[in-house]
Amino acid sequence: LRDRNSGRKMKAIVARTGRHQQRYDDNKHRLVAGCIPYRYTVDAKGEKAVEVLMVSSQSGRERLLFPKGGWETDESVQEAACREALEEAGVRGTVKKNLGSWEFRSKRYQDGCGHEGFCRADMFALLVTEQLDSWPEQNNRQRKWVTVTEAAELCAYDWMRIALHNCATYLSVGEAVSCTEAKLNDGSVSLKPLPQQSDQGQL
Repeated sequence: LRDRNSGRKMKAIVARTGRHQQRYDDNKHRLVAGCIPYRYTVDAKGEKAVEVLMVSSQSGRERLLFPKGGWETDESVQEAACREALEEAGVRGTVKKNLGSWEFRSKRYQDGCGHEGFCRADMFALLVTEQLDSWPEQNNRQRKWVTVTEAAELCAYDWMRIALHNCATYLSVGEAVSCTEAKLNDGSVSLKPLPQQSDQGQL
């Protein structure tokens, strides 16, 4: 099996399942790693622009979000973010920036995220270097490249919009993302920003 874009031989990539290696913090909150995959492109005016990659939720393909998932004991938080990008969106890349940490409540994992389903997520900016034709969750998710402005409108979660704002600020994108004072009215999600961590380097 060869990837159509790179032409190189591919070995089967299988998504991790189960939680026997799941990390938890001192408050028994499930630790999550995620990323905002991005690439540079040229817009209709011939100017340099940025696009970000979103994936559909497993609970509904009309809901778009950024790749994220459980951080496991045999990997760094950056490695976990890269793994989720590969499993959910079929892309590889380089971690460029820690965008911050958030706590949120997950209804889906209410029985497995510690106290009443609380999770803590670290999000990163990921510069995409390779996009695969086949990836582990392609039958359950769709992926879509969009502008930063479109992503802010489409994103299912308010806390991810704030991560997107941080990413756009880091990339100095000249598009307005009105999310610094986002009202967190998702219903299923409550958010508490945590102190920004220092950059962890690249993978």
